[in-house]
Amino acid sequence: MSSSSSPSSSRPPSLYIGLMSGTSLDGVDGVLADFDGQAVSATLAAAYVPFPDHLRADLMALQAAGPNEIEREAMAANALAVHYADCVAQLLLQSGKSAADLRMVGVHGQTIRHRPELGFTRQTNNPALLAELTGIDVVADFRSRDVAAGGQGAPLVPAFHRAIFGDASQSRVVVNIGGIANVSILPAGEEGAYGFDTGPGNALMDGWIQLHLQRSYDANGDWGASGQVHAGLLAQLRDEAFFRAAPPKSSGRDLFHLDWLQAALQRSGQTIPAPDVQATLTMLTASTIADAIVAHAPDAGQVYVCGGGAENALLMRLLRQQLQGRAEVQSTAVLGVAPQRVEALAFAWLARRFDLRLPGNLPAVTGARGLRVLGALYPA
Repeated sequence: MSSSSSPSSSRPPSLYIGLMSGTSLDGVDGVLADFDGQAVSATLAAAYVPFPDHLRADLMALQAAGPNEIEREAMAANALAVHYADCVAQLLLQSGKSAADLRMVGVHGQTIRHRPELGFTRQTNNPALLAELTGIDVVADFRSRDVAAGGQGAPLVPAFHRAIFGDASQSRVVVNIGGIANVSILPAGEEGAYGFDTGPGNALMDGWIQLHLQRSYDANGDWGASGQVHAGLLAQLRDEAFFRAAPPKSSGRDLFHLDWLQAALQRSGQTIPAPDVQATLTMLTASTIADAIVAHAPDAGQVYVCGGGAENALLMRLLRQQLQGRAEVQSTAVLGVAPQRVEALAFAWLARRFDLRLPGNLPAVTGARGLRVLGALYPA
């Protein structure tokens, strides 16, 4: 995939923006991409807009029940729309494009509850305000249609991973490590993909270091590397039923949160040094990802990692160790897409699919009753 190009004047507008703010709650990643048919022909710009501490705290508080939730969510959604619009403005400035050049913005929204077993998933957002602020058509609420069809509504990225990372000659796995980790299994050939959430990605590690060192994440995994994996705690954490459940499955902070961790620490009956807990959480993420790959993609020779976890050297080293040489582990950067841009690019792709009225889900991944066009349109 090339790094820049201009759309041909002989075809209709094919520029889409994708915006993603994930379970790490750190900010919004955005990309502006050009499409040729259904394929990404170029990424013209990329931007990142961090969330201020107060917005991050507000969004974190909405992960659990609390007073005055309706108003607090509405205000957070308005603030999110402003940050999304800021990201769009940066992308337009970088690329030299205007709102009139854009076809659509695809925006994921911020997941605050994910309960597909109860028939809903909630990504807070104000796409109407985003359309008003940017003057561009907005497509949002990508997960609800799949849930309505009996699916998990997640993960949605395997179809996109198939489109841009699939290979005709070899089986591959793409691992997205955001707050929650998921795998996309891409068999050799032109078609087919399978995937599911494996469990916590960075969410527990981020929460633990925030609690003890007031840092939003463990840069390079250095704090975790200063500790030792605690075998007893790791066994407690891995005893969670989610890890034994068969796909399709998805998860979020509804399950993997600091209270879940604290309960395991209490059951251990020991006082474990904080750096050792961080090392153990890093191993939990690495080992559950590796378990999923070994069980469901034993013939995959290549594993490509995207999301913030790709920047954690300790996590990448532990993942390689856990796979025991079964597959080569690299960042998606070697395939031409920086790891922090992959998910935002996926939502530009999903907006394109919506625009063409093509399905964006994979029933084999989510468990939905069939293929569905995903998203809802908010015209500018």
